Amino acid sequence: MILRTDRMILRRAQAGDLPDLHAVFSDPRAMRYWTRPAHTTRAETQVTLDALMAADGQEGDEFVLEHAGHVIGKAGMWRVPEVGFILHPDHWGQGMMIEALTAVIAHLFSAHDMPALTAEADPRNAGSLNVLQRLGFAVTGNAARTMQWGEEWCDSTYLALPRATWDQSAR
Repeated sequence: MILRTDRMILRRAQAGDLPDLHAVFSDPRAMRYWTRPAHTTRAETQVTLDALMAADGQEGDEFVLEHAGHVIGKAGMWRVPEVGFILHPDHWGQGMMIEALTAVIAHLFSAHDMPALTAEADPRNAGSLNVLQRLGFAVTGNAARTMQWGEEWCDSTYLALPRATWDQSAR
């Protein structure tokens, strides 16, 4: 499965993606609000890459984002129906994730019978929350101390994008 946008190719992960994915997952800025601190070894990133390559499209449906011949992040449904994404900081603020997720969300609603997509973000992660809300996700709730990141407890903001809302937006 390949999706194309104006600036990117969104495709399934491949073994050769390890160096580029490690550049993303080892960057502390990119990983600040991830489920764990930045990767310190390629072996850690290999575990992530192996999981991406093993995904069957039913439990998860994710894509790596290729731009100018390099993987700069990933986006998709890491677990039905929850969307997740990460982008190398060198590409922040350029509309790349909006562009990628627009294609990914259209694919997910086309390929999977589900009433809505969900997402979770740290409430301090203004960039990710902005991306999600610009795509039509609405906040459905908040919770305190949902995840421990290193020694720090973090909160969560939960969001949802109903299929009907996406269909009405005629992207």
